[in-house]
Amino acid sequence: MNIAVVGAGYWGPNLARNFRTNAAWNLAAICDLDIERARAVAESVGGAPVTDSLSDVLNDPLIDAVAIATPARTHHAIVMAALEAGKHVIVEKPLADSRTAGLEMVERASELRLVLMADHTYCYTPAVLKIRELIAEGFLGDVLFVDSVRINLGLIQPDVDVFWDLAPHDLSIMDFVLPGGLDVTSVSAHGADPLRTGKSCVGYLAMPLVGGAMAHVHVNWLSPTKIRQMVIGGTKRTLVWDDLNPQQRVSVYDRGVDIAEVSKATASDARAANISYRLGDTWAPALHEGEALAGVVTEFAAAIHEGRTARTSGGAGLRVLSVLEAATGSIKAGGAPQSMATASMKLEVAR
Repeated sequence: MNIAVVGAGYWGPNLARNFRTNAAWNLAAICDLDIERARAVAESVGGAPVTDSLSDVLNDPLIDAVAIATPARTHHAIVMAALEAGKHVIVEKPLADSRTAGLEMVERASELRLVLMADHTYCYTPAVLKIRELIAEGFLGDVLFVDSVRINLGLIQPDVDVFWDLAPHDLSIMDFVLPGGLDVTSVSAHGADPLRTGKSCVGYLAMPLVGGAMAHVHVNWLSPTKIRQMVIGGTKRTLVWDDLNPQQRVSVYDRGVDIAEVSKATASDARAANISYRLGDTWAPALHEGEALAGVVTEFAAAIHEGRTARTSGGAGLRVLSVLEAATGSIKAGGAPQSMATASMKLEVAR
């Protein structure tokens, strides 16, 4: 199939390279308002047609799909135009800059029976795919909590706060690996702006999940150390993902708290009648190495060919967007929980 990459900035070159090397795709065009930047990307991948006209791309009947790597505020207009032109679409995270815009995109793709896929790249890493597999087969048991940390000394973004910049990664992973997706009952967020930049640079996000589990995300632009870690605790085992440890990205601990089968009448105290602690082995599954974005472009092609919803669909992107928007509302309300509509969180559009 023929695909055009729209946006030749930070992420566009990575998309162009992977579409160029994937057998399912022909890189038919690179589109950017800065034509010289588009040419530089085209040359870096061995050559491709370039244009500064989005209309030319969308009016080309030979182009089957577009990959959008532009700022989030532009996603809605470009995606809607691409869908109306009959193109399948993959769009960089976040899906849009508001839930209303994202919902319109998802609904229109469904009406036109076109694939709308969110580029949640982390979900296609070997580590996250293994985490999804272990949870799905019940290896961890029922999930009790998810605790995620994504901190670094990073670039303070001019148009979004730290929640919208960093948290989409963690939220998309949770949506991908948890049974039923990111099924959140409410969102509470606290942000701090100690440098007086006008936006939160440090943030904490708490989300009770349907079923009683709790998810927590810590994001920070000001930390001198870089941490990319997620802990998922279950009734059977606890898993730790450390993305910065290439030797052992995933560790599974047979340690935790058990409900003891002890009679309250004979227990030494009330706590002993209910709780016992399990200290077992630690196991690290073998992971094959591979570029996650290669899996993304392969999944996009498969979803189109098979006439199905992509694994990281527009609906997945919308669930992430809903949490981010609720976090913004919570911050404005001084950290007060923002209730989530269950129907909107479970939205998953199928072709």
